[in-house]
Amino acid sequence: MNYKWSRYLRLILVFLALTTGAGLAFGYPLEGLLAGLLLYLAWTLAQSRKLYQWLANPGAGEEAPESIGLWGDIFDGLHKLHRGHLATQDRLLAQFNRIQESTNAMRDGVVMTDARGVLEWWNGSAEYLLGLKRQTDRGQPIHNLLRAPAFKAYFDQRDYREPLELNSPARPHLHLQIQISLFGEDDRLIVVKDVTRLFQLEQMRRDFVSNVSHEMRTPLTVISGYLETMVDNSDDLPARWQKALRTMAQQSSRMEALITDLLLLSKLETGEHHGAEVVVNVEAMCRQICQDARALSGEARHEFQLDIAERHFLRGDQDQLRSAFSNLVFNAVKYTPAGGKIFVSWYTNREGAHLSVKDTGIGIDPIHIPRLTERFYRADPSRHKETGGTGLGLAIVKHVLLNHDGKLEILSRIGDGSEFICHFPRERLAEPETLPASATEAGNKV
Repeated sequence: MNYKWSRYLRLILVFLALTTGAGLAFGYPLEGLLAGLLLYLAWTLAQSRKLYQWLANPGAGEEAPESIGLWGDIFDGLHKLHRGHLATQDRLLAQFNRIQESTNAMRDGVVMTDARGVLEWWNGSAEYLLGLKRQTDRGQPIHNLLRAPAFKAYFDQRDYREPLELNSPARPHLHLQIQISLFGEDDRLIVVKDVTRLFQLEQMRRDFVSNVSHEMRTPLTVISGYLETMVDNSDDLPARWQKALRTMAQQSSRMEALITDLLLLSKLETGEHHGAEVVVNVEAMCRQICQDARALSGEARHEFQLDIAERHFLRGDQDQLRSAFSNLVFNAVKYTPAGGKIFVSWYTNREGAHLSVKDTGIGIDPIHIPRLTERFYRADPSRHKETGGTGLGLAIVKHVLLNHDGKLEILSRIGDGSEFICHFPRERLAEPETLPASATEAGNKV
């Protein structure tokens, strides 16, 4: 490049020297130099005009203007850049069209908005699932078209770790799952999935469990009643019949417990078992649960240690919380060898409130921990036969905590015991002086 520029500069100087020499031949060297400069300026302006016209309308012709020397190289360089730009533009356009075609072929809806929720682009599935219209909705806030308050709160909260489920505004029979991702300058990418079939299957499962449990409860109550009567009057029967009656009575009681847990879990999942929230005295509740656990322990003589922090008032459903806490404490009794220790503690910190139930039992293999809250999952099926567990206790605990904005943490290793921690957000904590009269009476009865 430096070589070419030096060459062009030498050519210009040679041209000016020639015009100066011609003027000198006529006795006017200065006029000759001035004439050379004016000629070069006129040629430069003509080339500049060609460049301006070409840049103003580059589509008029693919070829650049013809010229020589420095301007010829400028035109050639600009022409190459222009052709490269057109090729890149064509390639990007082809990729964009391909992306549009692929997203339009998706069964899931895809919507792009800016930080304020203004609609910028969406695919065909989004039109079907959300009822969007390309002719009128572009540039409109999505909140004007998807008016569900739950979606507005989900969009504004900026915490999109969990998806949102709601019915389609255009087709109410469709159940949608919405997941939002942030990109760019707080822009949103919204993915909409049709989960109607999964929703219906889950609803059918819940209805089936609830209905079957209700239908089984009445005949099982009758059977249990007759078995109890027969056991009470079995002194005159042979020993083998007495053993059979006792076994049937035990299994009948176990089935009643299973049905009770199934009904409770079904109500927790559907939101039916959700009473009025009150301020619960956690200390009083835990003391009563530990007394019941001592009675359950019986001859095993487990040692209980209770440690409750000063802030021990929690806002929530008292029956649900009692069910969750008692499940954890009674499980510790069932799975801790005789003479073992069970620690129940309640403490608070910056993250919120926490109830810990820790035992010195046999422990759980960590590979089972992620699935312990599933219905009927058993880390050791043989031990459930010995303890009479239904396999639903931890599932009930999980749903109770979900209803109270909390979560369950499980820490355990084989031979080192287990610890189950219920975490509650700080918003659930309450002060004793805010207790209404009815809540105070309820807490004192615990």
